[in-house]
Amino acid sequence: MADISKLPEVEDGSKDSLERTKSVTTDAKGDTVIVTEDGDSFTIDKKAERALLWKFDLRILPLLTMMYLFNSLDKANLGNAKTAGLEKDLGFAGTNKYNILLSIFFVPYVLTAPFLGMAGKIWGPSRVLPCMMFCFGSMTLLTTTAYNWSGLMALRWFLGMAESAFFPLVIYYQTQFYRRGELARRLAIFYAASNIAYAFGGLLAFGMFQLHGGALPSWKYLFALEGGLTVLGAIIAFTFLPYSAQHAKFLNADEKKLAFYRIQVDSSAVVEEKFNLREALKILHQPTSWVILAIEICLGIPLQSVSLFLPQIVGRLGYSTIKTNLYTVAPNVTGAAMLLVLAYSSDYTRLRFPYIAAGFFFTFCGFIIYAAIDVEHNLQVAYFACFMMTWGTSAPSVILDVWYNNNIADENRRVMLTSIGVPVANMMGVVSSNIFRTQDAPNYIPALATTAAFGGAGILLTLGLGFWMVLDNRRRNSKQGVRLTARDVPTEQLKEGPKNERFRWVL
Repeated sequence: MADISKLPEVEDGSKDSLERTKSVTTDAKGDTVIVTEDGDSFTIDKKAERALLWKFDLRILPLLTMMYLFNSLDKANLGNAKTAGLEKDLGFAGTNKYNILLSIFFVPYVLTAPFLGMAGKIWGPSRVLPCMMFCFGSMTLLTTTAYNWSGLMALRWFLGMAESAFFPLVIYYQTQFYRRGELARRLAIFYAASNIAYAFGGLLAFGMFQLHGGALPSWKYLFALEGGLTVLGAIIAFTFLPYSAQHAKFLNADEKKLAFYRIQVDSSAVVEEKFNLREALKILHQPTSWVILAIEICLGIPLQSVSLFLPQIVGRLGYSTIKTNLYTVAPNVTGAAMLLVLAYSSDYTRLRFPYIAAGFFFTFCGFIIYAAIDVEHNLQVAYFACFMMTWGTSAPSVILDVWYNNNIADENRRVMLTSIGVPVANMMGVVSSNIFRTQDAPNYIPALATTAAFGGAGILLTLGLGFWMVLDNRRRNSKQGVRLTARDVPTEQLKEGPKNERFRWVL
């Protein structure tokens, strides 16, 4: 077994091509045996691998979850503030300027995401992510200084810039530590922080809105608290997030080597590959990438409708401002639970597209039920529909991102598609923020119908792409006279992408 200290090292600390694998086999114990190009062998022991995963889960996941919790809080607090008189205090009540505030966030969000994604690949997500967090925390904190609509508009613009590539970079960062079959449930734990954030945001708003008679309106205290905590969290993340497994101080030499080979044989053709823009843009030559982007669009409208307008949707039930914010807690908590159930099931079965379609189905049913019934006379059914809306928005987002990341072995292409796909989904917040019009309140029937339609289209596109992959895998097996699946083929053999006939789609 090779000693990692003897392997040549380049300036950034990563190992050169001498560590690339020549063959991958399985021994009698079921452990993976790797033979490198220089003739050395290395065994990925299952017990050692579990211990390594436990270290990653304890050292990385809590920090990422904390970061995304504050990211979601800073993004969603505008809806809570609206119920506490934000429009009246800033002088634009009774207009559509609130919808413009929501829309303007997504313009810089989409424009700057690919560039920040590339920056994350070049300088490392562990450095770029905390810097982004510090910036969007500062914008939230500065919201307390806004005294008119124009000032709030400017802050929302810079908030969109600061948050643009946050989720794509977190996804890419996790692919550097976790194998394909481990990624969905870890990303789900991380993403569940957004549901918890919306639930916690409702509770936090409930508490902050009890403050009356101070120097500021009660909703500004909410921004001050959340912004201050976010800035503090950014400093903590910058201090403790490891650049990569090779630079993690909590791993010894053998664990670093294990972490390297785990990813090389299952997720990345070249681990810690240098950024190459021309190589990254090749992902847009693949037709499947455009189908993925279409699914992201269908996902984005339900996702943004729930995240931005759930307080208004629940508000139709006729409760007071305080109760409305309180009643958003339970749907968001169950949404996080459903996300974890679907993600764990997806990792267990090694299937992605059926669970994405299931999430779309929940969303579709929730919005259809809410639009079709007489809410005032069917409060329990209407509130249950709110639960279904949250069940179906989080899971497709997580598992869809895992799905296409599982099928891209090149790190440059992976970060590029993620940096485009996630912002495209979030860009649909422009649509969501303009279909929930003031003149349609409190029923919002056009908005509910539009959201349901995109959910239905998402089901069809997901099932269509999934079954095409099934048929394409069968075609390739038949052509070669074998019965291979995606898990049978080491990733270093997949670097040519879908045109390589050895490639098998992760379904």
